Amino acid sequence: MSDVPLAPPNADADAAPQARPISGARIVAITSGKGGVGKTFVSANLAAALTRRGLRVLVLDADLGLANLDVVLNLYPKLTLHDVFTGKAQLRDVVLPTPGGFSVVLAGSGMVEYSRLTPEVRSEFLHVIQTITPDYDIVLLDTGAGISDVVLFSISLASEVLVVATPEPTSLTDAYAAIKVLAAQQNRSHIRMVINQTVRPGDGRAITGQLQQVLNRFVATGSGQPLRLIHMGDIPADPSVRDAVMRRQLLLQQMPGCPAALAIGQLASKLQSTLLDQPR
Repeated sequence: MSDVPLAPPNADADAAPQARPISGARIVAITSGKGGVGKTFVSANLAAALTRRGLRVLVLDADLGLANLDVVLNLYPKLTLHDVFTGKAQLRDVVLPTPGGFSVVLAGSGMVEYSRLTPEVRSEFLHVIQTITPDYDIVLLDTGAGISDVVLFSISLASEVLVVATPEPTSLTDAYAAIKVLAAQQNRSHIRMVINQTVRPGDGRAITGQLQQVLNRFVATGSGQPLRLIHMGDIPADPSVRDAVMRRQLLLQQMPGCPAALAIGQLASKLQSTLLDQPR
């Protein structure tokens, strides 16, 4: 297992446009420091696991411009958030059912105009979130990777943040950079973590502990206290995951008894017990 780099990257923490978390909404931003760590895979299958627990779940593709949630779910939407933003469709027209029983709102792919947080994108996206959250028990925002202003704004709308990382050094370095920026800009007191593609039991908890040590040395919140990482679980490396992704199927439907699917079920249980079952 690779150690977390102790020479942290100098992430730019200049203030970026953001919104305060929406009061009373159970909104969880699922994000990552870099792409390719399984963030969208986790979002979709976590939604399916939460749905099986009797919750009304929506996944909103917040990766504006580089969306791929439709690919993971094998959906071919006629309408997307792009159509809502441009006034060609109503929000209710772009809410789609999925094979996992949850709902999704998909973003358009390849839309250059959404690569920057313009006032129009900010206003439209905020309106979508405020309009749609009352209909669900939990909304998962599948954000883009990294620390662009669009990513940071979408995260700022969430009451909770779940960072997905893998044991690879590049993933951990970029996860640290993203966490550092979130601490500086959004004054988060804690961030939840799940480590994907672990090889040995306990690897993820050890990795989270190493990241916490780096944060204790280099990062403090507005109150002067270190930001606290909450380890939510590990998802083991599992060949069934690749098979499900290639088939464009939910792992929890194709191989519900495989190690990765069981781990996602445990993640859903922990998320519900530590967040959703708490008083608003």
